Amino acid sequence: MYHIDDLPFPVSDLPDVYTQFRKAVESKSSVRSCGKLPPSLGPAPGSGLDEIGGWGSIPTLESLGLSVTKSEKGMRFVGGESAALGRVHEYFWKNDQVKVYKETRNGMLGPDYSTKFSPWLASGSLSPRYVCEEVKRYEKQRIANDSTYWVLFELIWRDYFRFLSAKYGNSIFHLGGPRKVASKWSQDQALFESWKDGRTGYPLIDANMKELLATGFMSNRGRQIVCSFLVRDMGIDWRMGAEWFETCLLDYDPASNYGNWTYGAGVGNDPREDRYFSIPKQAKTYDPDGEYVAYWLPELRSLAKERRNFPGASYIKQVVPLKFDGGHQRKDQQFNRQTRPKNIYRRQK
Repeated sequence: MYHIDDLPFPVSDLPDVYTQFRKAVESKSSVRSCGKLPPSLGPAPGSGLDEIGGWGSIPTLESLGLSVTKSEKGMRFVGGESAALGRVHEYFWKNDQVKVYKETRNGMLGPDYSTKFSPWLASGSLSPRYVCEEVKRYEKQRIANDSTYWVLFELIWRDYFRFLSAKYGNSIFHLGGPRKVASKWSQDQALFESWKDGRTGYPLIDANMKELLATGFMSNRGRQIVCSFLVRDMGIDWRMGAEWFETCLLDYDPASNYGNWTYGAGVGNDPREDRYFSIPKQAKTYDPDGEYVAYWLPELRSLAKERRNFPGASYIKQVVPLKFDGGHQRKDQQFNRQTRPKNIYRRQK
């Protein structure tokens, strides 16, 4: 959204805390206007096209013989600029959802709890500057509130990760991250596979991982939860999780993906090094009726709503022992931070 030449400092002096960066660009920089479409385009190149029947059309997955998982309560992403602009129009002007974005953005089920712009932003089909212009136009014509601002707030996060990747280069892919943090990580393949396949025995984790594999998308809240579980509870090398996200996500881009994973693993730019998400607390707050976990885990649908995230032995028997749990399976899911051994970090000299 912000051009690198318009930053109030060179990239080498980029603040290592997001809030400092945001306040600086908001007060000292401006977002450039979108480029204007040319009135006409020249002729398309013709070499070899006549022999293969012209430009044709992009084949669907079905036409290629591939199965497609249809999510009745999700969103079907279609590539290209036309679909991207259609989604912006739908979310802003048709459904009027942007005015409540901040209140709904932590949802996990349904098409409109968040903008869902990220796959098009990642592929270059949608310009963040266009989204910024639409926010400003919406604020003038309808309403300006915390929700409309928060869309820009998240786009600034996107910029921040890109500039951080320019500042730190390949260190965003290193085990110690940009901060060169030394820590003991496990590469236990059985534990990792249970996380990757949605077989941990914790419904909120399993449901999110099954959604990712089936659709190529996961909510922002879900991404934070499953990241915390992999690195804090399992003690697994965070790069294995980042690589799996890279494999599956429709909205994958290196800066955002590895920026968020280093952030979540405590090796990136986060003043809170030991950022931990309690699974019971997250379930009670963001899926209190178990609607999300029951959608992706059909075996839980027959349970009472309050039990879906805490099904007991009927589901928990699948739990893989956690590295940070002394090698023993948990008897229930009411674990807490006080009994969780700490992953101790130390700076490399």
